[in-house]
Amino acid sequence: MPDIASLEREPGFDVTWPWTSGEPLTPGLTCVFRVRNEARNLPWVLPPIFAAVQQVLLVDNGSDDGTADVARRVAEECGAADRLTVLDYPHRVARAGGEHLATPATSVHSLTHFYNWCFSHVRTTYSMKWDGDMVLTPEGTGILRDLSWQLQSTRAIVAMPRHPLTVVDDSTGWLDLSLRFLEPWVYPMGPEFTFVKAFDWELREFPPGVERIVLQQGLCVEVKWLDADEYAHWRRDGVDFTNTRLYRKLREFEVDEAIRHGDPEALGGLVRVTAPEGVHVIDHVSRDWLWRQPRPLVQHSLPASLKPRAPKERVRP
Repeated sequence: MPDIASLEREPGFDVTWPWTSGEPLTPGLTCVFRVRNEARNLPWVLPPIFAAVQQVLLVDNGSDDGTADVARRVAEECGAADRLTVLDYPHRVARAGGEHLATPATSVHSLTHFYNWCFSHVRTTYSMKWDGDMVLTPEGTGILRDLSWQLQSTRAIVAMPRHPLTVVDDSTGWLDLSLRFLEPWVYPMGPEFTFVKAFDWELREFPPGVERIVLQQGLCVEVKWLDADEYAHWRRDGVDFTNTRLYRKLREFEVDEAIRHGDPEALGGLVRVTAPEGVHVIDHVSRDWLWRQPRPLVQHSLPASLKPRAPKERVRP
C-alpha cells in the first residue's frame, strides 16, 4: 500500500517512502529539480551542482524545449551521467496562491503531492530542493560539497540566500541586492521531513529543535531573462498585491517592470553589472563579480510593513 495514494487513483503517481518500503538510504546528498522548460538555464545550473552533490534527480513537468535532453547532455559532459536520474511528471501542477489552495493535497495536480512524489524517489540520507534557474558560485559549490558529508551525523536543515539576476543581454544584467531572499534548501530524509499543504504553497515539515544552518551571502544567483517576459500574464490579467503573502514575487515583478521601462535606478537596490568582452554576464557575476564585493552584499531583510499579515499555517487537505 502506498503511503499517500493519489486522489485520481493513478498508481504510478502514488507516494511510497523508502523508509516504509524497506529501501535503505545511503550517505550523501541528492539535489532534486522540479523543472519545466529550463533548457536555457541548465548549462549554467547543472555543472556546479554535479560538483557539489552525490546524486541529481530531475523531474520534468511537461517541458517542450528539450529540458531532459539538455540535462542528459550536460551530465555526460560533466562525467556525471551515472549520477543523474530523469523522471517525467506529466500532470499540470497548480500554481502557488489561490489555485494551490483550491487543489486537494493528495491530487496529482497539487504542489504538495508533486513535491512528495518527487522526493519519495531520493535514496540518500539528505536531499536538497533546487530550482532550474539557480546557479551556484564556486564558493557555493565548495561549501555544499563539504556539507554533503558533514551533515550525515546531524539532523540540521540548511538555508542559503540567493541573489536575483535579470539578464538583459549576454553582457549586461541587473542584480537585486535589496533584500536577503533566504529559504531552507537542504533537509534530512525521513518521516518528519515531508511536505504538507499551506495556504499559498507547500511547506516541508521538520520537528521542533532541529538545528538551522544559515549560509553566507554570495553563493547563489537566481537567473531571470528579460526577453522571456515571464510576468506578461501579470500585466495582462492584473494582479492584486494589496494583501499578498508573496512579496518575493511582487519584488521580482517590480524589478522586471523597472528594467523594462528603462528606470531601474529609481527602484533602489538594483546594481548594474557589465561583463568583460567575450564573457557571459551569468559567468561574470557568479564566478568573478560576486566574490569581489564587500560584505554583507545585502544590508536589509524584509521590512515589517511588507511582511505577510499571517503566518504560513498548515491547512487541512
